Amino acid sequence: MTISRRTLIQGSAAAAAIGSFSIGRSEAQTAEFTYKFAHNLQVTHPLHIRAAAAVEKIKEESKGRLVIQIFPSSQLGSDTDMLSQVRSGGIEFFTLSPLILSTLVPNASVNGIGFAFPDYASVWKAMDGELGTYVRGQITKANLVVMDKIWDNGFRQMTSSKGPINTPDDLKGFKIRVPVSPLWTSMFTAFQSAPASINFAEVYTALQTKIVDGQENPLAIISTAKLYEVQKFCSMTNHMWDGFWFLGNRRAWERLPEDLRAIVAKNLNEAAVLQRADVEKLNSGLRADLTSKGMVFNDTQAAPFREALRKGGFYAEWKKKYGDEAWAILEKAVGSSLS
Repeated sequence: MTISRRTLIQGSAAAAAIGSFSIGRSEAQTAEFTYKFAHNLQVTHPLHIRAAAAVEKIKEESKGRLVIQIFPSSQLGSDTDMLSQVRSGGIEFFTLSPLILSTLVPNASVNGIGFAFPDYASVWKAMDGELGTYVRGQITKANLVVMDKIWDNGFRQMTSSKGPINTPDDLKGFKIRVPVSPLWTSMFTAFQSAPASINFAEVYTALQTKIVDGQENPLAIISTAKLYEVQKFCSMTNHMWDGFWFLGNRRAWERLPEDLRAIVAKNLNEAAVLQRADVEKLNSGLRADLTSKGMVFNDTQAAPFREALRKGGFYAEWKKKYGDEAWAILEKAVGSSLS
């Protein structure tokens, strides 16, 4: 299964059909277990497409004993709402950025430190290795289940309706939407920006009505959420890498027999690895597509931004918050000193 830019932009009937309310009532009634999986992305995003395929495999391999209904596009609430629901058992599965998860699990966001990872090779070595193991341990302590493989969101870029962001000075006083996470707020405060924490479901409207001047997200989300309609400029900052942990309600997970747990984990982890390749390919090719839609791109250098964060006390602040153990694992993963 390959996912092209055309698939991402236009979607496919199959992906949409496996979206919200995809499981027929009769199937849900005959299943031994009927669980809900919610996420905040459009049905054209690779996460939804790969998750939908994994859900079908889980139903097939479990011989219909486990049916998972998918609710995309924040249909069941904002990120923070859905995090509360997966904790309470209102929904059984949920994918969430570790940076937003940090509102519950503070050290989950350690992978999102600004300008830490230079490339995907270093990301996967860390997240499939010691750093990922450490973060999953922290998540487990919060009484959530987490799959072994993290899904990809991509390297984040900055967009603006005012003009290109070439240097840290362009961020001074800049009104930028950030997710509901202390790490983002701290980073843009260090840049002397004016960060506003807004849930993703409200981002398009906030940009359209000029509540904020800009936002930051990977190109795949800029495309699927059609942010190019309300943002003119895109600066390729690669300022942080972000992913999605596949989370589960512990009580719901433990209700599943061991054979079903194995089927779920196998298919979700395999789908995560396939989705990573999809997102990397799409993000590398979307620049030309977004340019054709009117976005103006510029490239930046990481060093001046990293130095601005160092001078602003950002790295020292977060080294203290995460603690020496987590910080040492991060620096070992990225191969350089951040502080």
